[in-house]
Amino acid sequence: AGGRGRAGGGRGPAAPPPIMTSGAWEDGGVIPDKYTQAAGAQAPSPELKWSQVPPGTQSFVLLMHDPEPVLNKGSKMDITHWLIWNIPGTSTGLPESVASGELPDGSRQVSLRGNAYMGPGAPPGPYHHYMFEIYALDIKLDVPQGTPQQAAATRTAVFDAMDGHVLGKALLVARFRRQQ
Repeated sequence: AGGRGRAGGGRGPAAPPPIMTSGAWEDGGVIPDKYTQAAGAQAPSPELKWSQVPPGTQSFVLLMHDPEPVLNKGSKMDITHWLIWNIPGTSTGLPESVASGELPDGSRQVSLRGNAYMGPGAPPGPYHHYMFEIYALDIKLDVPQGTPQQAAATRTAVFDAMDGHVLGKALLVARFRRQQ
């Protein structure tokens, strides 16, 4: 190898992968009720930060989803709690309480219930795991703003448009369960 890469064709990342954090909980920890449906339908989005952004990043896509429910006996989709795309590539995070709809910086968003963040709402019982995934892209996406009724189709369109343009990805996990 002689310092020119690893065996196997140098498939690993050339730089450290992106990192995503929140000051509200630690990765894998319980998300505070303030950011969940336990606080009401209009719960604020949590502050999120990311670092170690790959060079050449033009935009970000953030997906927050609950992968545990099975919808219509299918395997292709879970519950989209928040999808926000075309976050500027110079961004290092999102503030708490992101406004709904298309944002002044060109970011667009959708969830199952609106054009905004939808907090965790798992029923009583075992914890559900909510995945916050941030993708660094080498392009800005040409995907129009969707409606809540089109959330699944919009998510598919965003991920289809991202294919072949992902420079890096980070994941932050939050747990939540409604109290009995």
